[in-house]
Amino acid sequence: MVTWIYGFCGGIIFIVFVMLVYKRICVVRTQQMNKPEPDQSLFDTLFINSMNGVAVLDCDERIIRVNSAFKNMLGYMEEEILQKSLGSFVLEEDQPLSVQAKLQQQPGAGVTGLMTAAKHEQGYRVELKSSAVPVILDETAAQGYLVICEDVTERKRFGEHIRHMSFYDDMTGLPNRQLFQEELSKLLRTTPKQEGNKLAVFYADVIDFRIINESFGFEHGNMVLLQLAERFMRCIGENDILARSEGDQFAFCYPNVKDIDHALELAQSIASVMEQPFVVDQQEVYIYICIGIVLHLNEKDTADILMKNANIALTQAKDKEKSNIQVFHVAMETYSIQRLKLENELRHAISNQEFILHYQPQVDIHTGQIIGMEALVRWMHPTKGMIPPKEFIPLAEETGFIVQLGDWVLYEACRQNKAWQDQGLLHVPVSVNLSMRQFSEHGIKNKISEVLVDTGLPPKYLEIEITESMTMDVKHASDWLNKLKKLGVQVAIDDFGTGYSSLSYIKQFPIDKLKIDRSFVNDMLLDPNNATIVSTIIAMTRQLNLKVIAEGVETKEQLQFLQEKQCDEVQGFLFSPPVPSDTMGSLLEQAVQ
Repeated sequence: MVTWIYGFCGGIIFIVFVMLVYKRICVVRTQQMNKPEPDQSLFDTLFINSMNGVAVLDCDERIIRVNSAFKNMLGYMEEEILQKSLGSFVLEEDQPLSVQAKLQQQPGAGVTGLMTAAKHEQGYRVELKSSAVPVILDETAAQGYLVICEDVTERKRFGEHIRHMSFYDDMTGLPNRQLFQEELSKLLRTTPKQEGNKLAVFYADVIDFRIINESFGFEHGNMVLLQLAERFMRCIGENDILARSEGDQFAFCYPNVKDIDHALELAQSIASVMEQPFVVDQQEVYIYICIGIVLHLNEKDTADILMKNANIALTQAKDKEKSNIQVFHVAMETYSIQRLKLENELRHAISNQEFILHYQPQVDIHTGQIIGMEALVRWMHPTKGMIPPKEFIPLAEETGFIVQLGDWVLYEACRQNKAWQDQGLLHVPVSVNLSMRQFSEHGIKNKISEVLVDTGLPPKYLEIEITESMTMDVKHASDWLNKLKKLGVQVAIDDFGTGYSSLSYIKQFPIDKLKIDRSFVNDMLLDPNNATIVSTIIAMTRQLNLKVIAEGVETKEQLQFLQEKQCDEVQGFLFSPPVPSDTMGSLLEQAVQ
């Protein structure tokens, strides 16, 4: 604020100063008109006390007089300034035309607003806003120039800081969404259309990044984002653009893409930089990304449309498996609208009693007897029929509705299991999956306890399944699981082998069972690596005195392999698909006969 006030006052003094100078222009004319010369003492007072730097130049544009402000502005002694040209103090890359040339370019009383940069005696850059007027130096009518300089370094620096805050991400230093959109618009306007080359926009998003924030805290999450930005920088060239559009989402622009295949190659190169683990709080964490791609094929497409379509493609990629890449096509717009409608319908599904539970039996691998069951939610839509979980569970997680849905599943599974027990059916535990959001809730232990009390289900007949990614924060996970164990419930780690945990941490958790992910079981007879992973997990559980269950068992050959490796339990279509509650009740009834 002080700088602006000084500038304003300096401007007023400059106006008064110029008025006095003009009274001295053309001494000959004033003598002819027989008018007195201006007050020399008033001129000197203004010259000496001006807050702006003032220099008087002779006809050859050498400095013949300067005030104290000018000397202080550049840091030189007066004898180091006099008889030198003004240009000798201006930085080489910012050399102006001569004052006389400038005056000739702008006929009139003078020139104002000239922006130049001078080098201070100590070596740093001084930004100057200068004005110049011609003057008559003495009675001989010799012409010279009066130059007034204002130091605008702080003002310019402040303006650049404001601009940087407006157009750049303050954490990664990358362009933000606004600047990305502006630069993309500029490219669309100015890039010449080359035969066979197209502009492409990529959106990349980290899968389940909230797990890192919720497990390690936002400070560690920010460190991961910085590492992400550094890795992504390796994937762009001199003419490409990388920006952080929002949260854990990054935007790329490639102006010279040959075709879709070339775009996919670029996307694969981006995905490849994620192959090495990230180090988070001294732990190795593997992170996956999804990528949405759009090519500029329609000349009417604006930057806003391209960014919207890239985001639509990204949304479809996120609905698929890990590290998925999707290229935008027109049909996706309809999908996006349908997805928004589905989100609205999802919020009313519980109150409309549209959700139901199916149950998949878990059996002893040696006897084939049912020793448990997993509760799996299904959505019976009033007009669309049965909607598979892969279509609404990711949407529920994204919107936060997963907590409300998870609470309903927990209560309904416990209620139904207690009802079966009251009917004299087989007493076995029911497994319920907890979402990451539920796991992170402060009062989840009390919530589970209340459900057990309300339904009357003994705690030993409830098994809580958490995913491996929830255990990244070892201390938090260990404390939380210990509280659960005190309730008397069983704990299993689901999808083991696909997440973030190190095997060395598993022994720290008070768990009862590991579930081998179906992706390993499906290919273990074809892929030696998967077979080794399955064998290792089974052997490890024996060393840790844990139970192990393989899910996704569909063939007798798979069952035989698991029997040979001494797996404890299995679950899959070979025995039974997920079935409605009445069918599961019948299976439990048969088991006690």
